[in-house]
Amino acid sequence: MAENTENTENTENTENAQNTDVVVIGGGYAGVMAANRLTQRDDVTVTLINPRPNFVHRIRLHQLVGGSDNAVVDYRDVLADDVRLVVETVTRIDATGRRVTLAAGGTVDYDYLIYAVGSGSADPSVPGAAEFAHPIATLEEAQRLRPVIDAAPATAAVTVVGAGPTGIETAAELAETGRNVTLVCGEVLGPYLHPRGRRSVAGRLAALGVTVLDGSDAADAKVTAVTRDAVRLGDGRELPSQVTIWTAGFAVPDLAARSGLSTDALGRLLTDETLTSVDDERIVAAGDSAAPSDLPLRMSCQAAIPLGARAADTVLSRIAGEQPSPLNQVFAGQCISLGRRAGIFQFAHRYDVALWFHIDGRPGAKIKEFICKGIVKHLAAEARKAGSYSLHRVSGGTKRQQQLLLQAKRDEPPATTPARAA
Repeated sequence: MAENTENTENTENTENAQNTDVVVIGGGYAGVMAANRLTQRDDVTVTLINPRPNFVHRIRLHQLVGGSDNAVVDYRDVLADDVRLVVETVTRIDATGRRVTLAAGGTVDYDYLIYAVGSGSADPSVPGAAEFAHPIATLEEAQRLRPVIDAAPATAAVTVVGAGPTGIETAAELAETGRNVTLVCGEVLGPYLHPRGRRSVAGRLAALGVTVLDGSDAADAKVTAVTRDAVRLGDGRELPSQVTIWTAGFAVPDLAARSGLSTDALGRLLTDETLTSVDDERIVAAGDSAAPSDLPLRMSCQAAIPLGARAADTVLSRIAGEQPSPLNQVFAGQCISLGRRAGIFQFAHRYDVALWFHIDGRPGAKIKEFICKGIVKHLAAEARKAGSYSLHRVSGGTKRQQQLLLQAKRDEPPATTPARAA
């Protein structure tokens, strides 16, 4: 009888064992990495909520516009089988009730939440840009632009606005197909690049026939207005433009702010160095939508995947009753494709400042393609064997700690001199 009682008690204990529900909002680079990594524990149930049924390989969106890739990967190829995928949009986070509200109705409860909503196009303040220019920061935007490009005459003037990687890559991709492309930078071409790397990129764009307008001369190359068939610059020039593509600036969804959570000026969730929300230790952020210590990292796939792994590790540490480790992100540089036959890998200090050294030309293109394929392989490997990814543990050096110390000193109240006794 005693044995039967013990068995009954063991059964009850097993049935009452605590299962932890983790909801991941956002199925991009950071969200997929986090969701996969969380499956290390059998007592953790992972739900990934994403508005699309497929994974968007965002760093290939310029190829979608140029017609060389669809920029989509089946979730079955990158997401662990144990992750429950919910194709929906979250409209509100109820931190007190630990639940999220879905656009189609209903809620999903959580014990921990990973906020990985990513980023998209910023609303341009330039008159006419919202009406007449085409952004390409999301899959849907790039898909809408593709038929516009196809319908335009072969000699049509195409203007790409934006000096960063997306603008450069889009201009090169379209020029390589024979399009008449002007790249309007506003200021410097490729602001991240070392001057040597910038010269290399400028040379390749020139070889492709791209007209680059930047702030290198006295002329004001900033766009001040966009019309249906032209782009107006600050110096008064008006450029004919049958198709205008806007790649200047990124923004993050306002979900955190709408939900009453603390954000930075751009709307990124404010966290500590373990990526934990400053408002609630049950909410952890990753990717473009995270602002650790109000010192956010560069918005990039390069940062998003390690941040996703770090966010998952923070949640797993909390579940285990352990202290999470702080982030110490390392950067390798920036890789930019310049059409299908050339590219550049700009090497950088591990704290994300460009070095003098780069690899360009055909080898640069091969490195870029290797990275694009490698990203999918990293996610797939983590799906097959949760916990196998380790690049987020590579040290970024002491630069961030120095920045945090400087920030802390700036935030200190000024010292007061005691009043001298009469």
